[in-house]
Parts: sequence; structure tokens; C-alpha cells
Amino acid sequence: MRHVLTAVAFATVLAGAGTAQTFTAENQLKVVPLNGSDFEVIEARGEGPRGMWCAAADYAVSQGRTGPGQRIYVKTPRGPSVSVAGRKGVVFTTDESRLSQAPSRSLSVGTRTVGEGLPVVHAFQFCRDYQIELGDVLFLRKGNL
Repeated sequence: MRHVLTAVAFATVLAGAGTAQTFTAENQLKVVPLNGSDFEVIEARGEGPRGMWCAAADYAVSQGRTGPGQRIYVKTPRGPSVSVAGRKGVVFTTDESRLSQAPSRSLSVGTRTVGEGLPVVHAFQFCRDYQIELGDVLFLRKGNL
């Protein structure tokens, strides 16, 4: 019995250490660092590409992985998570040399193409979807729906 309790305590410490590294983006999506330049955004609540790019940009800037003038890229398209079993995610990178194919630019925003990249400042603009401004609250208080 004592060995079981020790094993449970050890597993709890390890699980806590793993989740302590997880970053919560402005839109409440979880971001898991994979190495110095790669990180995975875990899909939740049916978020689409805009939400995934927002979380990626928030993480990249907040954690000092890149500056606002640099680009982030889809390294592994949306699919089964590489860090959380049973979930879906997108692996982003700040280092274009880690891509399996040449980086690309697109007029649409997606997470299904390896190499698709956006400037961090562009991707961070998608976080505005999650910000409530005073004018929004006053509009609702006046019953102007």
C-alpha cells in the first residue's frame, strides 16, 4: 500500500510539473511549449483558425519567443495533438528552417497547410475578437440589441 501511495504522489508531482509549463492565451486556449521554437495550441470550444492564431501570437510574444515584427508558421497542421492525448491541436514554429516545406503566404487564414505564416502582429489582431470594450458594455446596457 505504501508503494502505491508513493507512486500516486510521484505521478501527481509529475503531472503538476507538466501543466505548470502550459500557457493560457488571452482567449483561454492552452499552449504547450515543445522546444525553443515550436509550440502547440490545443483546440477547445470549437475555436477556428482565428482563435488558434491568436493563441499562437499571444504565446510567442508573451513568452519572448519572437517580436511583433517577426512571423510564426504552421509546422504541423490541425490534427491529433502531439502533447495532449485525445485532443486536436496545431504546432506552430517561430523558426522557418524547421518547416518540412517552404513557407507560404495566403490571403485566407487557416491552420491546415504546413508553412502557412503570418506576421505576429497580424495574428495578434485576432485576439481583439475576445476583448470587451467599454463601448460594447454601454451599448448592451442601453438595450440597443
